[in-house]
Amino acid sequence: MRFPLLTAALALLSFVGPLSTDMYLPAFPRMAEELGTDASGVQLTLTAFLIGMTVGHLVLGPLSDRCGRRGPLLAGAAVCTVGTALCAVAPSLGWLVALRFVAGFSGAAGVVISRAVIADRLQGAASARLFGVLMTLAGIAPVLAPLAGGAVIGASGWRGVFWVLAGVSLLVTLAVVIGVPESLPPERRHRGGPRQVAATAREVLSDRAYVGYTLTFTFGFGMLFCYVAGSPFLLQNVLGMAVGTSSVAFSGGAVVAALSSAVGARLVRRVGPEVLLRGGLTAMLAGSCVLLALALGGLLSVAVCLPLLAVVCGGFGLVVANSAALALSRVPGASGVGSALLGTAQSALGAVVAPLVGLGGEHTAVPLFCGMALCSGGAVLALFGCGCAVTDRAVPRAPRRDWRARR
Repeated sequence: MRFPLLTAALALLSFVGPLSTDMYLPAFPRMAEELGTDASGVQLTLTAFLIGMTVGHLVLGPLSDRCGRRGPLLAGAAVCTVGTALCAVAPSLGWLVALRFVAGFSGAAGVVISRAVIADRLQGAASARLFGVLMTLAGIAPVLAPLAGGAVIGASGWRGVFWVLAGVSLLVTLAVVIGVPESLPPERRHRGGPRQVAATAREVLSDRAYVGYTLTFTFGFGMLFCYVAGSPFLLQNVLGMAVGTSSVAFSGGAVVAALSSAVGARLVRRVGPEVLLRGGLTAMLAGSCVLLALALGGLLSVAVCLPLLAVVCGGFGLVVANSAALALSRVPGASGVGSALLGTAQSALGAVVAPLVGLGGEHTAVPLFCGMALCSGGAVLALFGCGCAVTDRAVPRAPRRDWRARR
């Protein structure tokens, strides 16, 4: 298999989500004015996209176990291209919200099926290494998206952003055509309908190690969602940074996470994904707890806070790549369902925790760091509670079960 070409194609697939959510955020005020709505109305377009992504995970992941990977992936990329282009000419807020749901639903194919493709082809350290490479490449998108969005909005308005996103989706479609071969042969596909999918999901969830790694992955992203939701208030209102400087500081966290994933991808063959996962969790939990203690004591400062946030982001980069690889290695014959459950749990927890970090108001960081510490602690408890971290070989390799439906 042409891994450089496949890696490039999967990296493009991983860009769609961050670009679609982050690139048009600077245009919200203009969109509200032109569409005759308020901030909450415009935010519905983001909510619709995220809901579409969540539903898409649940539908398209199991569908790829039944129909193969390439067909649903191509269809999803093509529909996402058309849906995003229609967003650029949406005549009203209602149409824009509906089309963003379509774009999110179809765009989920790239996220959920790309993970399944990796799990179909690779196992263990090799899988974790490719996940780490993709995390490194995907880490570029959150850094560049707001900057690129600002430039496009200045030149052609908010509708121009959706034309650019449609162009990216078209490029992704071409990348799938050229670089992503079918990875699930017919003899390994499910032949059942929704009942068989539900039965497969129950069997996947009966694997204690899969559940442990999945919850670790989910709580790791929960920590990230806390940080993303609360960082503007932390950096600007609590630490007193200017808007431009806070944007650079936020982008720095994404860079650290991407670099951490790159280092992990190089080390995983030597030390194993379990060791890297535990190291990342240690950094996440320790950094979050120290930040919470400083916030409670009123001792936060830029000089102290930013290095500790870098430690937390570095730990996150190790956690998500290795926990995803280890989780999917437990269900080699049901990677689509396993990937769908990963993505659904991730989105659901993010939707719950993100609004909570602002409960204390805009001038305190205590709820933010409390949420980050709780999610980091939850990830650690999930890993140890399911017996996944007693030793490097505490969990035996998953057997090659027959996940296909009985005729």
